[in-house]
Amino acid sequence: MTQYGPRPVDRRLPTEEARDLLTLVRELIEREIKPTAADEEDAGHFPRDTFTLLSASGLLSLPYPEEFGGGQQPYEVYLQILEELAGARLSVGLGVSVHTLACHALAEFGTKEQRAEHLPAMLGGGLLGAYCLSEPASGSDAASLTTRATREGDGWKINGTKAWITHGGVADFYTVLARTGGSGAHGITAFLVPGDAEGLSAAAPERKMGMKGSPTAQVHFDDVRVPDSRRVGDEGQGFTVALSALESGRLGIAACAIGVAQAAIDEALAYTASRRQFGRPIADFQGLRFMLADMATQVEAGRALYLTAARLRDAGLPFSKEAAMAKLFCTDTAMRVTTDAVQLLGGYGYTLDFPVERFLREAKVLQIVEGTNQIQRMVIARHLAGPESH
Repeated sequence: MTQYGPRPVDRRLPTEEARDLLTLVRELIEREIKPTAADEEDAGHFPRDTFTLLSASGLLSLPYPEEFGGGQQPYEVYLQILEELAGARLSVGLGVSVHTLACHALAEFGTKEQRAEHLPAMLGGGLLGAYCLSEPASGSDAASLTTRATREGDGWKINGTKAWITHGGVADFYTVLARTGGSGAHGITAFLVPGDAEGLSAAAPERKMGMKGSPTAQVHFDDVRVPDSRRVGDEGQGFTVALSALESGRLGIAACAIGVAQAAIDEALAYTASRRQFGRPIADFQGLRFMLADMATQVEAGRALYLTAARLRDAGLPFSKEAAMAKLFCTDTAMRVTTDAVQLLGGYGYTLDFPVERFLREAKVLQIVEGTNQIQRMVIARHLAGPESH
């Protein structure tokens, strides 16, 4: 007899190497992440040891070149691995996505010498990165940032405050966008700043409704000096560097969202198959079956959308519109699906004894980070109808 209920996602991976990688990740998740995820999230414990293990296993470097210690995997593979990690614990999955984002500037815009000097340690040396673009008064309007880097001898001095920084205070390196010229997008430059730089400090982590195991904090730069050799890209090219990173980062958030949504479906399936009312499993009732069908359809559609964007990226084709669509649809899907999962579990869904309430709290932040979903709609509309008139 066929057994119904949660089962691993049947993934179409392009190579045998990728299938082996998936097996490794699933074993690591079952052994190292899932058993403690709920308790550590509840306690607000940052899983630094997990990131060290992921680094040693080659899982913090998947989409980057082999010559610098990367995994040389296409985004199509990387994102599906990310989905699995996020489904086990979002603080880990999103942390991997943010680390990948923090490495992007140097990997794509750094000189050959910079990449050779820094990337191996960043990708596989146990280091963890953070990405510093947003500020207390500069979120969606990122081009209005005010953190400033001024020339000083053969280097730069950075002053300002960044906000909403994932891994703020625990990162080993920060990719920092700072103003080096006039106002607007053309006066911004990117820098790679060591986490132990003198004058760099972090505020107390924000008190959040979800992802309590992932520290989010303001990061302060008080006369932080960096040599010009740590400037990434040309002076004034920083906004281009930032947008390039965010296009790829949005795909990471989309994959994380589908991971959380899939985990919520799995919990709902397990519960409705075992919970009996009126003499039979509640999964037999048509109203609940239709809810499960809609949830699964939305998740499959989201997965297909982020994979379509990833394949465009892997082929070297434009994918900005598709990345924005994927981030928008997948994160909205995660919110709907986790809400329905709580409903399917009834009163139990609202308790800390089951993980669906955590999934619901975590899904909300994915509609906000790396460009709110209102910003994604603006990006998509510009591709369809051109820039707004002013």
